[in-house]
Amino acid sequence: MNLAEAAAEAATLAERGAEQELAGLRGRWDEELEAAARDADFRRRILAYRGIGQFRFRQKTELLRRGLEDTSPACRGSALLSLELLARDAPGLVNGVRPLLHELLTHDPNEAVRRLAVVCLRHGSPQQNTIVLLSSLAGDDEQPRELREAAAKIAAELKKKSR
Repeated sequence: MNLAEAAAEAATLAERGAEQELAGLRGRWDEELEAAARDADFRRRILAYRGIGQFRFRQKTELLRRGLEDTSPACRGSALLSLELLARDAPGLVNGVRPLLHELLTHDPNEAVRRLAVVCLRHGSPQQNTIVLLSSLAGDDEQPRELREAAAKIAAELKKKSR
């Protein structure tokens, strides 16, 4: 079994709620995942950053932060997917990297990464600066349509959550 297969198995275990089996799988793949996240090959880093979410590795948030700052847009995207998955029931994760998400949202050259940053912000607390930033992007006709639509939707959700 390789890291990708183990991560897929971990995701299945997590969905079934098999916490003991998932913990055992995490223990067996912890070092491999760490090594892959530090690998020079971006394809291995993609697997590692995506695997953090699939394994539900909440202890690996610093690795996710590294993924958000990776030079490869695919690695940043994988880290954002894992962050979004982990943050669904732990908004503190998003709040801890909010400035970095704002930076990705406003300055990342990759449109998909920017949209994923918007989706991650959905799971954080409804801070005013995030709502203003998303609303501003939603109203900017120079931004891609998909990004504007996602920003408008998440801004509305956060406004509703803040009431």
